Amino acid sequence: MKPITFTDDNFENEVLKSDQPVIVDFWAAWCGPCRMIAPIIEELSNEFDGKVKIGKLDVDDNQQTAIKYGVRSIPTVLFLQNGEVKDTIIGAVPKQMFTDKINKLLS
Repeated sequence: MKPITFTDDNFENEVLKSDQPVIVDFWAAWCGPCRMIAPIIEELSNEFDGKVKIGKLDVDDNQQTAIKYGVRSIPTVLFLQNGEVKDTIIGAVPKQMFTDKINKLLS
């Protein structure tokens, strides 16, 4: 399962109205640390398929959503449940940090 592409247009339906927890990776093509975590995001989307919705939002193409959530540094990864931000990771971190936060959402 590849990560979903979130946009300003589909964010409300795909993320805020989701009945599953949602992980949103705010990224840009020119961002080195974003490229570092991209394989982790892909792995997580496979491992948690059916339990958590995982996707990416390009901040260059979708500035409204990035501004709404106060994203100033990328990568910023938001962990949402029932439309509310429950946790955040900023920067490139090991996969285990993502896994721990996802498991916390699911418990």
